[in-house]
Amino acid sequence: MKTHTNTQPKSKLAFPGYSWIIVLLSGLILFFSGPGQTYNVSVFIDSYIESEGWSRSAISGFYSAATLTAGLLMPFSGRLIDKKGHRFMTPVIAGSLALACFWMSFMQAPWMLVLGFVMIRLFGQGSMTLLSTTLTPQWFHRKQGIALSIASLGGVAGPALIPIISTYLILHYGASLAWRFWAFWLLALMVPLAALLIRNRPEDIGMAPDGRMAYEADSKDITSSKETNPTAPMTPDWEPGDATKTRTFWMMIYCMLVPSMITTGITFHIVSIISEKGFPVTFAALILSITAMVQLPVTFLIGWACDRFPVYKLKAFNYLLMAAAILLLLYSPTKPFLILYAVIHGISISADHVSTSAWWPGNFGRKHLATIRGMGMTAMVIGSALGPLPFGFAYDTFGDYQFILLTMLLFPLLAFGAALISPPPQKSSN
Repeated sequence: MKTHTNTQPKSKLAFPGYSWIIVLLSGLILFFSGPGQTYNVSVFIDSYIESEGWSRSAISGFYSAATLTAGLLMPFSGRLIDKKGHRFMTPVIAGSLALACFWMSFMQAPWMLVLGFVMIRLFGQGSMTLLSTTLTPQWFHRKQGIALSIASLGGVAGPALIPIISTYLILHYGASLAWRFWAFWLLALMVPLAALLIRNRPEDIGMAPDGRMAYEADSKDITSSKETNPTAPMTPDWEPGDATKTRTFWMMIYCMLVPSMITTGITFHIVSIISEKGFPVTFAALILSITAMVQLPVTFLIGWACDRFPVYKLKAFNYLLMAAAILLLLYSPTKPFLILYAVIHGISISADHVSTSAWWPGNFGRKHLATIRGMGMTAMVIGSALGPLPFGFAYDTFGDYQFILLTMLLFPLLAFGAALISPPPQKSSN
């Protein structure tokens, strides 16, 4: 992507409020990643078991294999986004996700389900999320935390609304129509808005980060940034090869894998987990919705904190919350305790999403952000692939989820240590 530094606006879109339009579009992209997210796929699982006769562990295996395949393709997606830009790639990827949703409405054989899972995971969970989380940092520096918080509301609205809508459509009209519903709205809303309004970087239209015009951006910006966050000067841009040579990068990779693996595993089987405790499927849907609704206020709090405190320390604390949520889910016998689980889990998910979105550009800069974070997205998607399978296998083997939930406790505790030893890397002056 080319960077323009001329002092006069190059587009009618170049006005101070346009940066916040980009933030809203980032949120919409994140929302429309929802059809490919586990919280949506999970509500279709029982219908596949009933209509096709496949076992839960078999579907978990299909899902894990497809998700792993999608994860291995994510670096390619990241490089394309850096090369072609968000303006070109967002409508392409959103349109591809719409076609994938349409494909999912024709499930007649296992190979069709596997291919459908690959497409919705690659274009939905992987690429749409990568688009959203790398677009906002291109447009903000000093106000990046709060901007990411607002964009993250799309990730709050998704799990709050999409499972409920999909469940209603499945129960009343069938799984096929539910998938076509999401295909329609991706094509009717997301694709045209992205094509008309998204621009790659503020410099491309004669602007500067944080909603300023280019002629307002001078040397005093870095000084003034200290008024907001004295610990966050402008991050130097790292080459992808140099980034991978740092300890921080690999600790971040592990920290991307853990929440994805655990959250995906639990969410994929949440209906079964809640049913095992004697509660109906509607309560499982309520748990997902509460988890999402809690994220709304927490999102802004974490964004505020990311602008003021070291992000790696916030990440470390969040893994302790994740461990506490697993313990609650494991030992909660009543609805109030399960609702408390949903609250803590929601806090953890929100904190992880916002802090991760700030962590990557804060450590490695903007220039190659999609490529570098694309490698992190591979870890995230691989974590998603690893999550459902052991849960399904453990249930088929032991008849419950106690063993696998106890096993999963180890991973956030290790991530706590990994985050604590991962401050921003120091780039050589050479």
